[in-house]
Amino acid sequence: MGEQSKRLLSVAPLLCPVPVVLVTCGDIDAEKNAITLAWVGVAASEPPCVTIAVRPTRYSFGLIQRYGDFVVNVPAAHHVGILKYCGSVSGRNEDKFKGAGITPVPAERTRAPLVKEFPLNLECKVKSRISLGSHDLFIGEIVEVHADNEILTAGEVDLSKLKAVTYFRGKYYPLGEPVDKN
Repeated sequence: MGEQSKRLLSVAPLLCPVPVVLVTCGDIDAEKNAITLAWVGVAASEPPCVTIAVRPTRYSFGLIQRYGDFVVNVPAAHHVGILKYCGSVSGRNEDKFKGAGITPVPAERTRAPLVKEFPLNLECKVKSRISLGSHDLFIGEIVEVHADNEILTAGEVDLSKLKAVTYFRGKYYPLGEPVDKN
């Protein structure tokens, strides 16, 4: 065997790419917030569950704890400006909905609002929380899914129409064409 062509790097969460979403939390008629998160993922198919990792120091952390639910709003590539804004200011100090120019709309089964402008919204009820260190992991059961008609093909979400984005080391990347087209 030849000489290894890999280097050891510092241990870091270099899984890539990761989805980037805007999580809304709180109560649409009271205190509410939106937080940009990239530490998210699918956790189970049955029941359908997702995970979001939030620092306990964040304003959204307390809202998710208090109300027991959240909405994962999946952005399209043209929403990157909203993601950057909501990831750079605190909801303790300003209304991110007004500042980002996004519209909170009532959800079906959560107190947390949907973001009207985002094409895919997953209403989630908190099933569990695990403290991991810098972040706590919330496991949310998806209880409702809302999708704009424009991103559907034959009644299913079409990733090429959604134009979702990913995040890696401070930068946003669009998802491209499928590698396997069968």
